Amino acid sequence: MNITLHSKNYIYNTILLLLLLLALHPQSQAQNVDLGNLKDNFAKDKIIKINGGLNTNLTTYSGGTESGRDPYTWLIGGNLNVMLFNKINLPFSLNLTNAGSNLKLPTSPNRISLNPTYKWVSAHIGSVNMTFSPYTLNGHQFSGAGVDLTPKGGLKFSAMYGRFQKAVETDYINNIPASYKRMGYGAKISYEKKGYTIGMTVFSAKDIINSLAIKPDSQQIYPEQNLVTSWNLALRPLKGIEFTSEYAISALTKDLRDTTEAVVKSNNILSSVIDARNSTSYSKALKLQVNYNIKKTIIGFGYERIDPGFRTLGAYFFANDLEKFTMNMSKVLFNNKVNVAANIGIQKDDLDGEKSGTNSRYIGSVNINYNPNQKITLSVNYSNFQTYMNIKQQFQYINQLNQLQNLDTFNYKQISQNANFNMNYLLQSTKTKTQSINLNGSMQDAYDKQGNVINTNGSSKFYNGALLYNILFLPSSFGISAAYNLTYNTIATDNYTTLGPTLVVNSKWFHKKLNTSITTSYNTSSSSNTLVSKSSVINLRFNARYIIKKKHNLSMSIMNQTIRVEAKKQVNNLIGNIGYSFNF
Repeated sequence: MNITLHSKNYIYNTILLLLLLLALHPQSQAQNVDLGNLKDNFAKDKIIKINGGLNTNLTTYSGGTESGRDPYTWLIGGNLNVMLFNKINLPFSLNLTNAGSNLKLPTSPNRISLNPTYKWVSAHIGSVNMTFSPYTLNGHQFSGAGVDLTPKGGLKFSAMYGRFQKAVETDYINNIPASYKRMGYGAKISYEKKGYTIGMTVFSAKDIINSLAIKPDSQQIYPEQNLVTSWNLALRPLKGIEFTSEYAISALTKDLRDTTEAVVKSNNILSSVIDARNSTSYSKALKLQVNYNIKKTIIGFGYERIDPGFRTLGAYFFANDLEKFTMNMSKVLFNNKVNVAANIGIQKDDLDGEKSGTNSRYIGSVNINYNPNQKITLSVNYSNFQTYMNIKQQFQYINQLNQLQNLDTFNYKQISQNANFNMNYLLQSTKTKTQSINLNGSMQDAYDKQGNVINTNGSSKFYNGALLYNILFLPSSFGISAAYNLTYNTIATDNYTTLGPTLVVNSKWFHKKLNTSITTSYNTSSSSNTLVSKSSVINLRFNARYIIKKKHNLSMSIMNQTIRVEAKKQVNNLIGNIGYSFNF
């Protein structure tokens, strides 16, 4: 299947929309370069300005081979910014590492990009990413070029073209699946005024069939092609009130090698634009949101529906087959001392009724922040997640006599509750010394419930608490932090406990050019399960950073970790890091 944009109806409609947006934008003319300013810049020796930075890191590791870490890992990152005539900005960035150098990946971790800008024109060249819409192009890395045009006024335009995946043959040793070479392009246009915003996005991606020597059909990996378009509208009829919406349609062909025409014709708008095949599917997504913001009060209502099978090749991960309703509220009270925020949501799947089971989720959360004075800061958070599952028995379809027969189904509920508490109290604050104490705790309770019976084998409880004390002597920049952590977990019928102290000492030397810190911690773990061994972990870390003339920075860190399991086995891990950074 080949996606083409030669369809007269689609091309005419798109051109009419672009012309309409351009006609509504009287200020969208090309801007002339101010030659007088350029001459002035020549006279003031401002032809070119360069600034940027470079940072390098080398990490060494020795210890247990079961960790799978490389003994040496290096990283080079940098940015260079060139300004020409005080008008043209040319930022350049790179990120190079040997991590995964022995692996062939669809997207390389090494990135080199150039992002020049001139007035309202911005370009993206190299290994970059752009975002048009959550349903079309959403932050996916590609190697190619893109442009953003943001002239004065309400008209905005973006476009891109590049390679989204490299061709990678199956690597059975490192468990890396194959991937076809994938090319893509897209464009977005929008027009914004005080009372409204309208926009349109188009994105297309296609796998190259002959990019792999061995076809990975056995892994259910096929050459795909995708065309997705979305329209968005925002209305602001009154101050503090905004209505936003987005509607997207996706046409996805799961196997480009299928050259047979579709047996069943579709009346989808994209069916007239693409060469539909039997493996071509169409799906839609819709999102609506209403926000009310006035007098320190925010109230919002949202609705989203994504069809089963909706996908875009312009995003790494995408959830589909869901419908959800959300409501959010926040309010500032008592002269800005109290902030209350709440969220409620309902989500369900199996929109087509074709799954063997259905899920319904109820989500609720409350956040409260309280600042009565400059010494006390208090925050409390509570959330509740409930998932209702309705599993249809296989024999329901086998033994069903007619479509009206209602056979029993298997229902159960999953419940998860989370609570967090944090309090910070400033004990003392003078010109020479500050002291504070922090107390925080968290709880998570999760269990399954069928009817009124709780399944203890599927339940878990997690409790964590920490007490922290800080003291800082301001003239000498010498500080001490002491903490004690306690974690208690219950999984099924087994109990697990981890506890221990932590001590941090930091100081600055040589007119605050050298910053050092030493951290040590000791924790023990035990369990009621006799099959699980008791263990203890000792960590000792040293960090140092030295500043040379405010432009050069040297850093070093060493950590030694000792793990003991019932005094029978001991593992030592040593990790060292040295880094250098330079700014100019």
